[in-house]
Amino acid sequence: MSSNPEGFRVAVPVPLRQALDYLAPTGNNPVLLQAGMRVRVPVGRRHLVGVVMARGLSGEVSGHRLRRIEAILDAAPLLDEVTLDLIRFTASYYHHPLGEVVATALPKLLRAGGPARLSIMEHWRIRSDISLDDAVLARAPRQRALLDFMRSLETGGQPVSSETLAGFGPSWRTLAHALAARGWIERIEKSPCTLASGGESPPPLNSEQLAAVGGIWPASTCSGFGVHLLDGVTGSGKTEVYMGLIAKALEDGRQVLVLVPEIGLTPQLLKRFQRRFSVPIASLHSGLSETARRDAWLASQSGEAAILIGTRSAVFTPMPRLGLIVVDEEHDASFKQQDGLRYHARDLAVWRARRQQVPIVLGSATPSLETLRHALEGHYRHHRLTRRAGNARPPRLRVLDIRHNRLEAGLSAQLMSAVRERVEQGEQVLLFLNRRGYAPVLICHECGWTASCPRCDAHLTWHAASYRLRCHHCGHETTVPASCPECGAEKPRPLGEGTERVEQQLSTAFPGEGILRIDRDTTRWRGALDASLEAAHGKSFPILLGTQMLTKGHHFPRVTLVGVLDADQGLYNVDYRAHEQLAQLLVQVAGRAGRAERPGEVIIQTHQPEHPLLQTLLRGGYEAAAVMLLEERRISGMPPYANLALVRAEAVRPEAAMRFLEAAREVFSAEQREGADVLGPVPAPMERRAGRYRFQLLLRATERAILHRWLARALPVLDALPESRRTRWSLDVDPIDLY
Repeated sequence: MSSNPEGFRVAVPVPLRQALDYLAPTGNNPVLLQAGMRVRVPVGRRHLVGVVMARGLSGEVSGHRLRRIEAILDAAPLLDEVTLDLIRFTASYYHHPLGEVVATALPKLLRAGGPARLSIMEHWRIRSDISLDDAVLARAPRQRALLDFMRSLETGGQPVSSETLAGFGPSWRTLAHALAARGWIERIEKSPCTLASGGESPPPLNSEQLAAVGGIWPASTCSGFGVHLLDGVTGSGKTEVYMGLIAKALEDGRQVLVLVPEIGLTPQLLKRFQRRFSVPIASLHSGLSETARRDAWLASQSGEAAILIGTRSAVFTPMPRLGLIVVDEEHDASFKQQDGLRYHARDLAVWRARRQQVPIVLGSATPSLETLRHALEGHYRHHRLTRRAGNARPPRLRVLDIRHNRLEAGLSAQLMSAVRERVEQGEQVLLFLNRRGYAPVLICHECGWTASCPRCDAHLTWHAASYRLRCHHCGHETTVPASCPECGAEKPRPLGEGTERVEQQLSTAFPGEGILRIDRDTTRWRGALDASLEAAHGKSFPILLGTQMLTKGHHFPRVTLVGVLDADQGLYNVDYRAHEQLAQLLVQVAGRAGRAERPGEVIIQTHQPEHPLLQTLLRGGYEAAAVMLLEERRISGMPPYANLALVRAEAVRPEAAMRFLEAAREVFSAEQREGADVLGPVPAPMERRAGRYRFQLLLRATERAILHRWLARALPVLDALPESRRTRWSLDVDPIDLY
C-alpha cells in the first residue's frame, strides 16, 4: 500500500461529531470521487450511505487501519459546495453530529441510497393539428366521452395528468390508447414540478408595497445580500410584495426559495404562484409521499424548478441559481425543529443568504423579538406596510370582561349575541380556542378525583366523539370510566372546554347553521386540511371554529367577527416567551377579521381585562407590546439580550438524569468564563412525560461567541462522562421554549 494513500472524509449518520476517514474504493479512479457525492461505507458491522465532505485524511487513524469506500452512488456531486458549507455550519453552530445533519439535508429515498433520478409523470393532450372524425366518434361514444372529459380539464392547452384522467373511470386508459392510435390525442412525459400555467395579471401595488419592492430589489439589479424585515399588518398584501420580488428574480434567471412554517400554508401559496408565474414550481413538505419529496428536491437541485415552496427542511435544498429567499411568518415557532437536530430554519436561511450573497425577506405581521431588535438597531432593513390592501380596514378590538358572566361551554352571552347578529346578516364568524377535545379535565365532583395520564404529569383530555380519554403529550389513550375509580360515584364530569364541546354548544344555539371545526382531530387524514380550508371559503359554513391552525396566513374574506374564547391561557405560562407568543397569536387571529369590504370586529374574552399586555395591545398594537416585552427581556437578561443553550436529560429513574446534569454542571463550571453563567439543574415544567423523568440545565452568555467557545470546550468532556451513557440527553442551542 502507498505510504500516502488517497483518502476521503465521509459524513455518515451516526452520533459522532466529525466525518470519518476512508480510503478510495478499489478499482475506481480517486479523481472521479468528489465532495458532495454519496458513497456506501462500512461502519462497524453495518453498511451505511454517507456523503463525501472533503478529499484527504484527518490523520487521526493510521492509513493501514482504514477501511475502503465500498461503492460510489453518484456520477456527479449531489450536494454543491454551498450546501456542504451550510451543513458544516449547522453541525458547528448546533454542536450536532455532522452525519445526522447530512441526513436531515437529504430526502429519505436519497439518504437510503436510492437513485437520484426524477420520476416521469404521464400526461395526455388532445392534438390541435388533427381534425376529429365525427362519424367515427358517433360509433365510439365512450371515446367521445373521454375527449369531452379532457376538454373540460384542459386549460390553456396544458396536458392532463394520468391521475386526473383516472377520475373518468377504470376504462380511461384503454380508451386513451385507442384515441392515440387514431392520432387524435398524444401521450407526453413531464417533470413532476412543471405545474404552473401563469398568466394572471398582478394587481396594482400601493405606495407602501412599491417602496418595499424597490427597497429590497433596486431597479438596477439584485442588491446582493441583505436581510429585510417586511413588517406588515395582517391583510396588508405581504404576499403581493413577495410575488413582485419573485418576478424580478425570475427575470434575472434566478431561483427563489420560499419557506413557510406549516404544511397548511403550502397549497394556497402554490396555487397563487401557479396562477401568476409560468415557470416550474416545486413544493417540499412532510405531507408529500417520499417519491414526491425526492422529485421536488432533485428538480430544485438541478435548477429545473424555478420556485421552491417548502417547510423548514427545505432550507437545505441545493439551488444553483438562487437569487432570493423569502421566509413567510418568520416569527412562527414551527421553523424550529424540536427534536433530533434542533435547528431554526429562519436563522439558517439568513446564513445561507449571506453565503450565496442574495437578499432574504423575513415577513410577518408580528415579528419575533429577535428579528425586531435587529431591525430597530439597524442590522436588518425595516420595511413597513401599515395599511390593509384595497378598501379593507383594520378590525376593531374589544376586550370582554367575563369575570361575572355565566359561560356556556366557554361562550359568553355577549359573544353569542354578536355571533347571531353576524350570521343573520349573511356574514362569517371565526371562533378561536387553542384547546382541542371536549374537555381538558374529567373530574369527580364527590371526591375530587381527576383523570390523569399514568405516564405524564398531565390530565387526560376527554374526546367525546370517540368517548376516549387521551394524553396530548404522549398519546396514551383509555376508555372513559362509568364511575369514579376512587369513590365509586357515578359519571365523573367534564371540566373546562375544548373545541368539541364548543361545537356542540354552537350546534344547539344555531340549529341548521353550518359549523366547521378545524383542528388536529378533524384534519388528521391526508387532504383533510385542504378540503376543510376549501369548504371554509364557501357559503355553507357561516361559523368557523378552530385552534391556531386557523390563524396562520389564511384569507377568509367573509369573516367579519373573530371571537377569542380564552385569552388567559398564555398569561400565566411559566415560559419566558409566553407573552410574546400570546401577543402574536392574538394579533394573528384578529387579522382574519374584516379582510374585504365589510368592517371587522374582534372580541377577546378574558378574566384579566386590566392585564398590561392586553391593554398595551389594545392601545398601541403589536409594535407597542413588542417594545414593552423587549424592555422586560433586557431587564431580566433573556434573549434577545442573552444567548442560551439548554441541556436536557431524561431517564426512567429520575436520579439517573439528575446525576448526569449535576456532573454536567461541574464540567461547565470548570470551563466557565466571564459573561457566562449556569442555571440549574432543575426539573422540567412537566417533570414526567411518556414515562421518563425530565430535568434541564440552562447555560447563558452575554455574547454568542462566549457561549459557543464554552460549549466547544465542555461537550467532549460531557460525551466521555460515565453518566452520559445512563441517560438520554440533548443540547438545544437557542431554545425557543424551556418546557
